Amino acid sequence: MGFHPALRSEEPSLRNPRLVERRATPRRYLMCPPAHFKVTYSINPWMDPAKPVDVPLAVAQWEVLRDRYRGLGHTVELLDPRPGLPDMVFAANGATVVDGRVLGARFAHPERELEAAAHLEWFRAHRYAEVHEPVHVNEGEGDFAVTASYVLAGRGFRASPLSHGEAQEVFGRPVIGLDLVDPRFYHLDTALAVLDDADDSVMYYPAAFSPGSRAVLRRMFPDALIASEEDAVAFGLNAVSDGRNVVLPQGAVGLFGPLRERGFVPVGVDLGELLKGGGSVKCCTLELRP
Repeated sequence: MGFHPALRSEEPSLRNPRLVERRATPRRYLMCPPAHFKVTYSINPWMDPAKPVDVPLAVAQWEVLRDRYRGLGHTVELLDPRPGLPDMVFAANGATVVDGRVLGARFAHPERELEAAAHLEWFRAHRYAEVHEPVHVNEGEGDFAVTASYVLAGRGFRASPLSHGEAQEVFGRPVIGLDLVDPRFYHLDTALAVLDDADDSVMYYPAAFSPGSRAVLRRMFPDALIASEEDAVAFGLNAVSDGRNVVLPQGAVGLFGPLRERGFVPVGVDLGELLKGGGSVKCCTLELRP
């Protein structure tokens, strides 16, 4: 994949979308019901303890997402929620799983640190052979995105740069560091989504990244779908794809047409209550890659 100098990072791709037939592949996801979800502290710009959370509505929205995955033919495993850990619903932050190898999380904020142990217990109870407890701060798939060729790794607000080398040793895949510079996009999964992990298709919001990281993304993914700020702040990049169906917040309306043009099927869902905690579709979804 070569650098395409005519492609500007701040504009949608001017290339014709690749005319390929997208194929969905069955996935396994780990999710945690938001039974104890609330916002009592603020560790990202989206969290405001003054705004009340409707827990029954959050549960109902989460159940729609879970059922949507199952309706698409995917398997959903469940992590039991624990009292006192309101952010456990954001299961993607608790680990990263590649080729059946598990790298656990080490959270940057003490409010979430007990979630890491809960995830490790689940993986050990389900007989994962390689479960690694990390030395350095990483927040799971919040800052690790997996394609066929790479592990993309965010840094700047949560994950330690030292976690990138640790992940490379665990997974045996090249890890590419990307610097996040806008606090609204504090995790990589708020600024970039993998659309097809078989052919390294991604979409991202350029202004969330440093100039150097934008240049890296242009070079690596010259045909990427470029999101607008409006769709990015609607958490449209906090999406989950099975290679064909892209489940994303229904408010990111500007992404639906470009996704269809590239052969994907956008599936909109409403997770408005969970957005009060700074998370949406991907945050709720940890992929269990075999």
